[in-house]
Amino acid sequence: MMSASNSKEVIVIENDDYQGTEEDEIAAINYELKQIENEIQKLEDRKQILTQRKEKLRDDALLRKSLSVSKKDWNKQDFSWSKDLKKALKDIFKIEKLRELQLPTMNAVMSNEDVILVMPTGGGKSLCYQLPAVISKGITIVVSPLVSLMEDQLHGLQKNNVKARMLSAKSDKENTKIIMNALIDKKSDLKLIYVTPEYMAKSNRFMSKLQKAFEMKRLNCFAIDEVHCCSQWGHDFRPDYKFLGVLKSMFPGVPILGLTATAPAKIIVDVQKILDIQGCLVLRATFNRPNLFYEVRRKPADKNTCLAMIENLLKTRFKDKSGIIYTTTIKDAEQLTTDLRALDLKVGCYHAMLEAEYRSEVYVKWISGKYQAVIATIAFGLGIDKPDVRFVIHHCISKSMENFYQESGRAGRDGKKSACIVLYRLPDVFKLSTMVFQDKVGLQNLYKVLAYCLNQTSCRRSLIATHFEEVWSRSDCAEMCDHCKKPKENKQINIAQYCRQLYEIMTKAVQSETRLTALKLVDAWYGKGASTLRVSSIPTPKFTRESGEAIVGHLLVNGYLQEDFHFSAYSTISYLKRGPKAVLALDKTHEILFNYELH
Repeated sequence: MMSASNSKEVIVIENDDYQGTEEDEIAAINYELKQIENEIQKLEDRKQILTQRKEKLRDDALLRKSLSVSKKDWNKQDFSWSKDLKKALKDIFKIEKLRELQLPTMNAVMSNEDVILVMPTGGGKSLCYQLPAVISKGITIVVSPLVSLMEDQLHGLQKNNVKARMLSAKSDKENTKIIMNALIDKKSDLKLIYVTPEYMAKSNRFMSKLQKAFEMKRLNCFAIDEVHCCSQWGHDFRPDYKFLGVLKSMFPGVPILGLTATAPAKIIVDVQKILDIQGCLVLRATFNRPNLFYEVRRKPADKNTCLAMIENLLKTRFKDKSGIIYTTTIKDAEQLTTDLRALDLKVGCYHAMLEAEYRSEVYVKWISGKYQAVIATIAFGLGIDKPDVRFVIHHCISKSMENFYQESGRAGRDGKKSACIVLYRLPDVFKLSTMVFQDKVGLQNLYKVLAYCLNQTSCRRSLIATHFEEVWSRSDCAEMCDHCKKPKENKQINIAQYCRQLYEIMTKAVQSETRLTALKLVDAWYGKGASTLRVSSIPTPKFTRESGEAIVGHLLVNGYLQEDFHFSAYSTISYLKRGPKAVLALDKTHEILFNYELH
């Protein structure tokens, strides 16, 4: 046996004899590792190709099933329930005639087919599950994210003597007990149970009662409102909606009716996968609301000038007319209410943190006309169906085109002409971006609204249609948007030189270890703010600050600038830095074209 000292000597001799072999061996190992990495990369690429192929085959299967279901005539009126449906429509809901897509939706669901219905705000989605629920023996479960919307629907159903109840985190013990007992009581006359997705995900007791109701054949249908919330690609993703993926395996044969006002094809396919729906009937209504006038206005930077603009609108153009004004935060809603009341305007405030009793009081005053407008937060939304809303004003832009479409779509539900006005200002974009940047597609969605506001020439309707994968011609607008009513000449300008000027300001800021907000960047460009941030060789723009902000917005939307978010103790701050397209912009032959008239 070799001693420890001998073994050390051997190592020393070997090292002396084979000087440099470690380098050769390391090189050989590196070469082999590189080969392995190449093989891994090839396998990863192959895995990605196979995964995409598998996804495509699944998508194709879903689409094939959807296509086969869609070939059936769901508009027929000779189903076994058709007479009961017609009678209940007239006697209970006091409605003479169904709207487009309502009958096929009801017939398919009552035939136990899964359905996804995409129908604009105010199109009549709720009747598609309320009417079948009334003529069926069991119970319909309605999943909805908005307590206010559920409260409003319960209010409407109670007026029609339809038995319905609601379950949420705020439900009292007595109400919960009544609902739990009704689920397994064959003699119960309860027709609809409204429930939040959070409650379903957290209540084992409720899910247990649902299983018993299913075994007793008392479950008619699951109606999932705002079904786009299931998808991470949706504009309003909610994690608790993913729990609803258990419904198909837990309650086989019980149809799912997914309802949304806005969802592109990609999201509809994604929703089917999440809910484990093996293909379904997809019904999509047009997004064109011909009675709505779309308009974007520059929001004055000065608060009093902005208030004067809103005051003028409410006292002249919309005198004696009812409307909604949307704000971003609760604080904004309360402040704007106070400011407008000081101008002798009859307005009420409506947001999530108010007591239910106070909200109800505001609602009644608005419905009766005592309040001309309700000032509400974008995030909360009004679950209210008031047909004669003549105007919707966005005091700040929406977080997505979907949100904007839904919020503005609360106007003119009676089919009469109504206005949808956005007050746009670049700083508001950064106020919102700090709220949405952590969402998967939050910034992408916000920038689409920014692009909509910056556009100076295209028909507003065509911009909305393109977003929702529809095609409308300019003639479909019939001068019902600001651009079609007063067409502007299409002036294309190259703003590449301005982009490079902004980069120079940014470079100087980096050298002094300073981060630039959009406000500081525009200030430095216009020779204002801290003198240390200005670049003397850059001329002060000859056009207005409004035009300068539009250029910054366009560069942001198109990837020449990007936001850089940093957390402070009290808030998240958005700074600007060069975007992924900076290399292109620095090439002096590169053009950045912008359809905008500088003034």
